[in-house]
Amino acid sequence: MNRFDGVKVLLTGAGSGIGRATALRLVSEGAAVFAVDLSSEGLAETAATASGPGRIVTRVADVTDEDAVVETVRAAAEGLDGIDVLVNVAGIHRTTPIDRLTVADMQRLFLVNTVGAALFCREALPLLPDGSGVIVNVVSSAAAHGNPYMTAYAASKGALLGFSLSLAAEVAHRGIRVVPVSPGSVATPLAGPHVLPPDLDTSYYRRIRAPFGVAEPEQIAGVIAFAASRDAGYLTGAELRADGGSHI
Repeated sequence: MNRFDGVKVLLTGAGSGIGRATALRLVSEGAAVFAVDLSSEGLAETAATASGPGRIVTRVADVTDEDAVVETVRAAAEGLDGIDVLVNVAGIHRTTPIDRLTVADMQRLFLVNTVGAALFCREALPLLPDGSGVIVNVVSSAAAHGNPYMTAYAASKGALLGFSLSLAAEVAHRGIRVVPVSPGSVATPLAGPHVLPPDLDTSYYRRIRAPFGVAEPEQIAGVIAFAASRDAGYLTGAELRADGGSHI
């Protein structure tokens, strides 16, 4: 399938995990991808792995640095000759019991997971085309499903979910779609019960294991690609929960 022939995509978090898998998927379907990450090594590996009719351009940037976000969006628009789709994947994960939670923990989670995505949306929206522009924000099933030791992480992702739904309403008059995608457990270095501190009781996570198990990043990339494509042209302001059935 070449659903993304001629489509210009700005993608954050492209250096590993879901972001890398999404970049590779979109390039394989014909997209020109401006791939952003904090890790130059990760971006280099993503670019070296990419193949297909599309192309990839990489840029190192910190999503929490407002000036860097402004410059990155400008560079993406110049490098791609426009932006049709914004995909915010960049994020961090923390598992911290409430009695160990610090203000610094909360600030870092919200800066990366919520504020960074919001800044990219703010800067990219004036450039997205009316009637066909798309924003996909990667949230988390933790935004709507309680998990021990993830209070701060869940709050940051819940904020991004609420932001995305309200933004969808705000830009609907322009025909721009905003779709939050909420993965469950995914086999990446950033998430999953394996990152829990060793002194914590992890039995809860064994009990709620999703019927379909832990996802591979490529499975979530497929959902993101659908949300960003014309196949989802009537979809906006609705969460796509790709959690392997953990809520049933």
